[in-house]
Amino acid sequence: MPNRLELIALPDIPLVHPGDDLSELIAAGLERAGAELQDGDVLVVAQKIVSKSEGRFADLDTVTPSTRAVELAEKTDKDPRLVELILSESKEVLRYRPGVLIVVHRLGFVLANAGIDSSNVAPQNDGHRVLLLPVDPDGACANLRAALQARFGKNVAIVISDSVGRAWRVGTVGIALGAAGLESVLDLRGQSDLYGRPLAVSIVGMGDELAAAASILQGQGDEGLPVVLIRGLERSANPANGSTLVRDKDEDLFR
Repeated sequence: MPNRLELIALPDIPLVHPGDDLSELIAAGLERAGAELQDGDVLVVAQKIVSKSEGRFADLDTVTPSTRAVELAEKTDKDPRLVELILSESKEVLRYRPGVLIVVHRLGFVLANAGIDSSNVAPQNDGHRVLLLPVDPDGACANLRAALQARFGKNVAIVISDSVGRAWRVGTVGIALGAAGLESVLDLRGQSDLYGRPLAVSIVGMGDELAAAASILQGQGDEGLPVVLIRGLERSANPANGSTLVRDKDEDLFR
């Protein structure tokens, strides 16, 4: 593992619209930051701009809630149209109470509101727009990685990050929704500790750790810094995508 990492938030990334080429926006951001991509670099990209580039907007005024959505909305104090969208993006409802609706997203993530959010989403035609998660975060990472490697000729990795709450802790933290070009999960079992004892249960969520580090710079409000360059990581030669970070249902004690 490295003893030093450098994190650089790319400045002045413009507001992203459907169809925008993120590789172009990142290339311009790198130039403004005076940075050139190097082999081994990792780019952490906020989920919001990926979803916006994919046009993953939904207007609540166009949503007709089902009977189930209306019932859940009454129990959670949420807009029934929003609840309908949450259900449409989910495989299972796990927990709910006033103000909280925890689901299993169609991609396997366990999170509140299926990741649907309205923060930093501009309204349109006086409607209430929200933003859904990307269709395929791992695929989006692979495509963006290929575009940047074709442009710069460097072996880079991509992480798509989002902020979520955690079952055991207060507050949100960045996690990796998708990844390409890095080993998202590092299995250290069998390696030795300081005293030569073999590690028995040590598995590191590397994708999540990188996302969490980048989120310190990305922020949660009006910072406008959705892309962070991480330099100095000694990446594994055995990359695995972000889906490897999703715990199997049979091993999830909370389900």
